[in-house]
Amino acid sequence: MLAGIDYFIVIAYILGMLLLGLYFKKFVNSSEDYFLGGKSLPFWAIGMSIVVSDIGALDFVGVSGQAYRYGVSVGNFDWVGSVPAMILAAFIFIPYFWRGGMYTIPEYLGRRYNKSVRTIASVTWILFFALDLGVLFWASAVLLNVLMGWPIWISILSTAGVVGLYTYFGGITAVIMTDVVQMIIMFTGGFALVYLSLDAVGGWENMVEKISTMGPEYRSHFDIIQPSDTKSPFPWTGILFGLTFVMANAYMIGNQSIVQRCLTAKNEWHAKASMIFGSALKMFVPILVLFPGLMAVVVHPELADGDQALPMMIKSILPPGLVGLMFAAFFAGLMSSVDSLLNSTATLFTKDIYEPYIKQDATDKHYLKVGQITTLVLLVIGVITSPISSDFPGIYVAIQTFMSYFQGPLFAILLLGIFWKRTTQWGGLSALVIGIGFAIFLNVFKDQFFTIEDPFLYISWWSFLLAFIINIAVSFMTKKHSEESLKGLVFSSKILTQNKSL
Repeated sequence: MLAGIDYFIVIAYILGMLLLGLYFKKFVNSSEDYFLGGKSLPFWAIGMSIVVSDIGALDFVGVSGQAYRYGVSVGNFDWVGSVPAMILAAFIFIPYFWRGGMYTIPEYLGRRYNKSVRTIASVTWILFFALDLGVLFWASAVLLNVLMGWPIWISILSTAGVVGLYTYFGGITAVIMTDVVQMIIMFTGGFALVYLSLDAVGGWENMVEKISTMGPEYRSHFDIIQPSDTKSPFPWTGILFGLTFVMANAYMIGNQSIVQRCLTAKNEWHAKASMIFGSALKMFVPILVLFPGLMAVVVHPELADGDQALPMMIKSILPPGLVGLMFAAFFAGLMSSVDSLLNSTATLFTKDIYEPYIKQDATDKHYLKVGQITTLVLLVIGVITSPISSDFPGIYVAIQTFMSYFQGPLFAILLLGIFWKRTTQWGGLSALVIGIGFAIFLNVFKDQFFTIEDPFLYISWWSFLLAFIINIAVSFMTKKHSEESLKGLVFSSKILTQNKSL
């Protein structure tokens, strides 16, 4: 049972986020303010926002559960996956997107390939974000229900109300600046749990010794590199080819909710620095989310479900006050994920669907209003679809698997688009459509092709490889783009700069 101080901390946090987010309403006077923060934000705020929006409460619970079951190899997702991808994004891709005055990743693909590629990429991301929104609303409702005893629907509506209000009025500036506070809360709560848990197990060496003597299934718990025939979902082959080469790059370079933050930077230096600063913070994330799961092996060795590891550690280790702070950290992760999806999806719809297809050449105020209305519509869709999660317990995993359907092909056309001048519009379109189809095929018949239970890393690799080959093959058979049309869009050409005042 929570103490009074814990209830106070959680309620104060929710109200504080609402007031802070609404404060930024006064800075929104145009669509650029709403979607790109008027290109005025500093690198440290953007970097913190990137990190916190990438770690939800579901990741806290899920990664610590994976660490409980499989050990430290799950840390590869940040150490080997995210960090190199963020450095690559900072020095190669982000400067092109920022200087080109892009609002969305599909906008770049439309300029580099054609309108069809832009539309398919945008619709795919919109569908993914819209489905994910309902799942996150349900997760926050379950959290508030367990924590505060609030009924599920009251919890869903209160989350939607708080996040929806500041995202509707304050746009991406409100999203990023509230994320800064949310990251501080998340890191404070997470490190407090790690420190007290480490003390409870008698220190790192004592924990390693105890786990290593618990049986043969724990012998590889501290091996960061797992053999290719491991039963865990993290074989070194999948980590290297599926994660490091494809999924991490696709996520950090091709994910609208990540890249859009960098596009809000006040100049190109800040755009690059935001990713580099974010990658430095990312190095600490596995310590926050993985270590409690490892320590739970010693403190609670008989858990039937690894996902219970983190809640049990919070319950048994943290004193009153810090429990409330940890739940506020959970909620921070959920709220930052929800506000990211709302603003990014509104940007995608307004810039890639509404403006090109429904109403061209409207006033800037009109597009600002469309973005705000889209945010409200998405809120309603998220609230209505949230109960689906209770009917399908595995829907979160299914949605993450859906990401592996299109991330491989999307990264293939992004990579070739920026590095190879010869790639053509038809090469890009063929690669995207066939690559997504192939990924779906592999997932449907995964039992025939793969031995591990969840082969999403391998699916992303093979769909990337096929899309890469198809793009090259079709490009050689079709007419290449003129040098003039590629200016500012490929690595070997001079970047067109819309904003010279760096």
